[in-house]
Amino acid sequence: MAVGRLGDRVLELVEGEGVLEQTVRAVLRMRQEVVERIEELHRLVLATTKADPVCRRLMSVPGVGPLTALAYRTAVEDPSRFRKSSHLGAHFGLTPRKYASGEVDRHGHITRCGDRMARSLLCEAAMVLLARVQRWSWLKRWGVQIAQRRGARRAQVAVARRLAVILHRIWVDGTEFCARREEISRLSVA
Repeated sequence: MAVGRLGDRVLELVEGEGVLEQTVRAVLRMRQEVVERIEELHRLVLATTKADPVCRRLMSVPGVGPLTALAYRTAVEDPSRFRKSSHLGAHFGLTPRKYASGEVDRHGHITRCGDRMARSLLCEAAMVLLARVQRWSWLKRWGVQIAQRRGARRAQVAVARRLAVILHRIWVDGTEFCARREEISRLSVA
């Protein structure tokens, strides 16, 4: 049973304790089984996204990994359902809730309707883009500017909403993400 350093240390501490040692060994075996299943699922997700050309194109966007691409693909299913790419923000619940009554017209938190997992993975991809991705792109610059003006949380949601739109366009057009605006204009002219 390969339990790692934590397991070895725990077994060392409960050695000779009878029932406690048996219980800990059972828990460590279960932990090892869970770790193996997670690794198996991870390999399956990687193989699925590698075999799918749409997922490979979606992963060309910085911050979007295999799980986000696969979740987005399954949540959207058919990109032709959406006449405009901008409708994807509302589909995933990434648009501000609006309250309007008489003289009051207020924008609130996001609506949180739609696929919860896809929304959370888009937000995670946005945070990765803003905080972890080292290479600058027009999307990262835009998100950082929003973060400076409005705060990190609003920038994260704005970038996640924009990612949903960009991923839809990539899927529909069959293109890949362009890191610089000059590349986009050059491609549209050609």
